[in-house]
Amino acid sequence: MSDIFREVDEDLRRDRLEKVWKQYGAAIVGAVLVIVAGTAGFVAWRNHQHAEAEAQTAKFADALRLAGNQPGQLTSSGGDPKAAADALSAFAGQSAAGPGTLARFFEAGLRAREGDTASAVKIYDELAQSSSLDASYRDLASILSVMHQVQTGDPGQLTSRLQPLTAEGNPWRHSARELTALLAIRSGDKAAAGKLFAQLQSDPAAPSGVRNRATELAALYSAGPR
Repeated sequence: MSDIFREVDEDLRRDRLEKVWKQYGAAIVGAVLVIVAGTAGFVAWRNHQHAEAEAQTAKFADALRLAGNQPGQLTSSGGDPKAAADALSAFAGQSAAGPGTLARFFEAGLRAREGDTASAVKIYDELAQSSSLDASYRDLASILSVMHQVQTGDPGQLTSRLQPLTAEGNPWRHSARELTALLAIRSGDKAAAGKLFAQLQSDPAAPSGVRNRATELAALYSAGPR
């Protein structure tokens, strides 16, 4: 008897399965195909992105080698900086925002190193005004632009540009304060410069290089820690 009941149960299950398949089979197959196609598309897209990233990295590394840099190094020796700057400019125009932005910072540095300060400042100013960049990168570009104009630019205008960057919480505040002090010296306000250097000297959050320079300059302008 148990065999008969088992056969009946199997027949009932088979009938239910056939009904379900007739009613929903096409939809199930369609869903499976969508999942398979979507997965294949994602894998293909990811592979394409990976290949693009590798190609961009290779181009960027090639441009740095023209300047005598090795990937991962910020300093260089030998090479052809102007050719490297031109290559980085071309790379930036053909690349995504992230790699392109990095290339522009490197290009500006190379232009400045070769004595083309005007071109470097122009690049930094364009980066500083780019709404597509994070605020910290725009601020960095502003710092670098002012840094290359400390000896030649208008002290009042440059100081005004730096003022928002000197606020607590800004990641570049110490550099902005140091540059502001140097501009104060150019303006003849040695007291203001000495005060800023003294503040930097006693600021434990300031980078060691900034504190060391501030210590020497604070003493030079007769301003002790406050």
